[in-house]
Amino acid sequence: MNLNTKALGEQTLKILSKQKAIVAIGILFIIMLFSSANIFTRGHIEALLVTASPDLIIGFGVTLAVICKGCDLSVGSVMSISGILAIMMINSGMPVFLAVFLAILSGSVVGFINGFLIVQQKTEAFIITLGMGLFIKGIALFITEGRPVSTQNAAFNAISNTTILGLPSIVMYMLIIGVLIFCLMRFTSFGRNCYALGGDYEVAEHSGIDVVKTKWAAFIITGTCASIAGILLASRWNTGNSIYGDLTPLLVNCSVVIGGTSFAGGIGGIIQSGIGVFVMHLFRYSMNLFRIDGVIREISPFVRNLVIGIVIVTIIAMDCFSIKRKKEDV
Repeated sequence: MNLNTKALGEQTLKILSKQKAIVAIGILFIIMLFSSANIFTRGHIEALLVTASPDLIIGFGVTLAVICKGCDLSVGSVMSISGILAIMMINSGMPVFLAVFLAILSGSVVGFINGFLIVQQKTEAFIITLGMGLFIKGIALFITEGRPVSTQNAAFNAISNTTILGLPSIVMYMLIIGVLIFCLMRFTSFGRNCYALGGDYEVAEHSGIDVVKTKWAAFIITGTCASIAGILLASRWNTGNSIYGDLTPLLVNCSVVIGGTSFAGGIGGIIQSGIGVFVMHLFRYSMNLFRIDGVIREISPFVRNLVIGIVIVTIIAMDCFSIKRKKEDV
């Protein structure tokens, strides 16, 4: 009986370590037991999707880097500076389309440099992308002198503040990008190669896969997604700001793992990562609508950070356990 109970417990823990979003959702519902606020209404869900869309787009890109057994901590700074560059170019008289294109290209260039240093020079992704993020944040602060930059251009503002087929345009762009990257990972040799090199780099290399180009391309796509998210965020608020994205790298990378895309590499996907990012935003959003005794009371930022920190540590610990069990099984 004890053996059966132990085996059942180990099997349950193994399942939960693979479907970590279930744990996060369970914790969320426990929190909401102490609240009478109903967040599952059309208005709340739509507002949540609008707020989460930039991070979801970044999460789709980060997923590629994580599947390739890497990470990208520069995405927050890329998001910040792309919006700033777009607005500054528009204010200088450049056409909106060209300004947006060049701002997106800036993220691709950052991804290219990250990929070169990480893949070609065989350096650690964590250190390189962290340093790159600090470098880009410094540029953003320098060119704006620490002040937000805004524009009165109606065409730029309309990018994220219109509706398409009844949905907010920013949500529609997020869905389109998610579908495109899902198809890229699911139905192309590039996607299969990402999973292969993330699973075992040396085996993939000896199998004839161009691991250098594949992993390099993954970081370029990650940077591009971050710059797209930055432009959409700047358009939504009609403002670019160097403080945007300060916590984005941590929250998005951890949210991707919460969804089931493992730092071990070769495991997960766009849908899982999307669920993880959405659940993380659901946590933060629900705590802003905490209702006690019929009155909506905003939970202290200190308590919110405490709860989110506990969730992140729990999920990452489960991911480490999953990686350890995987190595033991081999």
